[in-house]
Amino acid sequence: MAYNKKAAEDYAAKNNIPAFKGVFANSPQLEDITTKQKRKLKPSLEDVIKSSGLKNGGTISFHHAFREGDKVVLQVVKKLAEMGFKDLTIAPSSLLNCHDGLLEFIKSGVIAKIFTSGLRGELGEAISKGIMNTPVQIHSHGGRVHLIQTGEISIDVAFLGVASSDEFGNANGSHGELSCGSLGYAKVDAAYARYVAVLTQDIVEFPNYPASLSQDQVDAVVQVDEVGDPSLISVGAARLTKNPRDLLLARIAASVIENSGYFKAGFSLQTGSGGAATATTIFLGEKMIEKNIKASFALGGVTGSIVDLLKKGMIEAIADVQSFDVDAAQSLRDNPAHTEISANEYANPSSKGAYVDRIDTVLLSALEVDTDFNVNVLTGSDGVLRGASGGHCDVAAAANLTVIVTPLLRARMPCIVDCVNTVVTPGKTVDVVVTDHGIAVNPNNVDLKKRLVDARLPVTTIEELQKKAILLAGKPDPIQYTDKVVAVVRYRDGSVMDIVRQVAS
Repeated sequence: MAYNKKAAEDYAAKNNIPAFKGVFANSPQLEDITTKQKRKLKPSLEDVIKSSGLKNGGTISFHHAFREGDKVVLQVVKKLAEMGFKDLTIAPSSLLNCHDGLLEFIKSGVIAKIFTSGLRGELGEAISKGIMNTPVQIHSHGGRVHLIQTGEISIDVAFLGVASSDEFGNANGSHGELSCGSLGYAKVDAAYARYVAVLTQDIVEFPNYPASLSQDQVDAVVQVDEVGDPSLISVGAARLTKNPRDLLLARIAASVIENSGYFKAGFSLQTGSGGAATATTIFLGEKMIEKNIKASFALGGVTGSIVDLLKKGMIEAIADVQSFDVDAAQSLRDNPAHTEISANEYANPSSKGAYVDRIDTVLLSALEVDTDFNVNVLTGSDGVLRGASGGHCDVAAAANLTVIVTPLLRARMPCIVDCVNTVVTPGKTVDVVVTDHGIAVNPNNVDLKKRLVDARLPVTTIEELQKKAILLAGKPDPIQYTDKVVAVVRYRDGSVMDIVRQVAS
């Protein structure tokens, strides 16, 4: 039968289906070859924002792969302020000291709400003193994905800084002069944001592989002067310590893992951020080499010490959600056994399968631990926001063995206390606490305690550690708070774990 245009139009109208109007009627951007191939390239950040359809009261997001070297967050928020935006919600995967400049935009009303894993520096102090009208929502890395998937965090525009991108949006963090390594947090934003903008200093030839962020996720690409400084990734919480006390803690922690019952061929591990935690990898690696015990995989924020064990054949694979130094970024680029994973794959409790669920041993730091083994990694001894939830509660809940390392005292303040200022990780998920004055095992883990005692490690009780801390430093005066809630701590499933009140002046 011959083509019947009128019959097709009648059928379309009768069944409420669009009728054919021409090959490019609904996709004019594909008609011209130049427009088709260059359509995502924007001449400026302002053009990206205009194209995005962002409105006052909208939600924007960022990742923190460059950590203290990030140059994207303030650059974007400053431009939004210049363009007159107000009442925005910002939803970065975390905020660090380099983001103190956001204070200006909170005061001016550009930023009204914040979702983040962490708060530090002048920004954390100002929020602790009540600068914001709406409490900050503090989530874990896995919990952030959960909140995005449930729609509580609904991202209008994701501004994602990358090491390199082609003109069509294939982007990564592991190739280029400004390599930051894994874009594990950005991958989630790219998957769920309504509009995805890639910011880069380095636009390369198409196709740019491997693509951490894929062309079918990206709406716009813009070349900017700065996205980040990779040399500042491994500072602060991600540093490798030279502190003698931290090194002592690391050696003890490595012995705890060695004698835990999980230190055997094919075990899996994660070592979190913090000086003692990252140093433990080195000492544990020495034991692995000495006893020829190879790990199946390592997870998490990846350091050069983990990469070194991969090179030596003591770890078979690395699953990397965030690269903590240049060595890790280079390994991700060069070693096929070192793979990039998203935060959803890493730690989301509502995902179909998270890597944390396959972890045997994890080593994590703490600001405070109480006699119920609850852990605080968020507020300091003065009640001020000085840290991050990160993946702490995610991996603690999922791992077979959770080891917390903390000094007994920090700046003459007890780190083992009756009750922590802020609960981020519940004590039920903690197996052992390592201090420089002894080891406390959760009473729920009788077998572990016996193994450590048999190994002649300095096992005591959490209550004895707390008493010793008070004996050495005295009992601190209670922190004075007002009734105002400045932050809400969300557990990995989205539930409210704790609240943080404004510190009194």
